Amino acid sequence: MSNMVDKSEKEELILALTEILPLLRAAIGISQGEIAEYIGVSRQTYCAFEIGKRQMSWNTFLSLFLFFISNAETNNLLKTKKGFIAQVYKVLQYKSEQNSVQYP
Repeated sequence: MSNMVDKSEKEELILALTEILPLLRAAIGISQGEIAEYIGVSRQTYCAFEIGKRQMSWNTFLSLFLFFISNAETNNLLKTKKGFIAQVYKVLQYKSEQNSVQYP
């Protein structure tokens, strides 16, 4: 199990994304309700993430990350958060002894 990701790394990424959720959402002009529907949570739950009242799960983080990285405007905003995308890819990379995929 030496390939397991440290929980603190995940929490750091979750907090970093939480800080910029309003900016990312505004960049594409989507409501809290619309984005909540896309990621499979209630509007109230998404709102609690956005204002920092509730910490999102790792699965919700991944859903939001994929949602925002797939949009040109928000992808560019994520790139301005130095090292954020690379750090997510690093956390997601399973380090096998035989096969290892290299992310950009």
